[in-house]
Parts: sequence; structure tokens; C-alpha cells
Amino acid sequence: MLWTIVKFLLTSAVVVLVSEVAKRSDRIGGLIAALPLVTILTLIWLHLENQSNDKIANHAWFTFWYVVPTLPMFLAFPWCLARFGFWPALLCAAILSVICFFVFALVVRRFGIVLW
Repeated sequence: MLWTIVKFLLTSAVVVLVSEVAKRSDRIGGLIAALPLVTILTLIWLHLENQSNDKIANHAWFTFWYVVPTLPMFLAFPWCLARFGFWPALLCAAILSVICFFVFALVVRRFGIVLW
């Protein structure tokens, strides 16, 4: 239980760090957010919890493929934000991400990569 609390606190600290830095600098906040800090922490947690190398490698592999279809969201959100406001823009960006994910999953399936 203590280990879970430590993981929760350290991992959530990353999100708080990004939001606090972003208040002061858009560029540095964006840079830190773009770093795969949560993924790195997850890989560390899996390793420290004695998960197999295959399990850890699969996590990294699938994370790569799941990141790719989310990238259009980062272009759509600012565009929608300027036109519709925060919450509708966030909703539109999330819906776009889901659509992109399913289209991307269908495309990469043709190359033997099964995402769902």
C-alpha cells in the first residue's frame, strides 16, 4: 500500500510540475509536457515491481503506437480554442483523438500491428 502511495505522489507530482511551469513559461511547460516523463516513471515502476522484460518492452512499444494518433489533437485544440472556448475545444480535441486512433489502428493493422 505504501508503495502505491509513493507511486501516486511521484507520478502526480509530474503533472503538477508541468502545470506550474506552464503558468510561467508556455515553451518550457510544453517542453516538459512533451517529455515522456509518465512513461519513464511507468517503466521504472514496472521494473521495480519485477515485471518481465517482455512486459516492459511491450508497454514501451504500445505507448509509441498510441502516441502517434494523438498528435493531431495538439494542432486542433488551439484552433478550436480560439473559435469555441475551452470546454468545447477540449471535447473536440478528445473526439478527434478517438477518431484518429481508430483510423490509425485500422491502417497499422494492415502492417501486422494490432492496437485493439
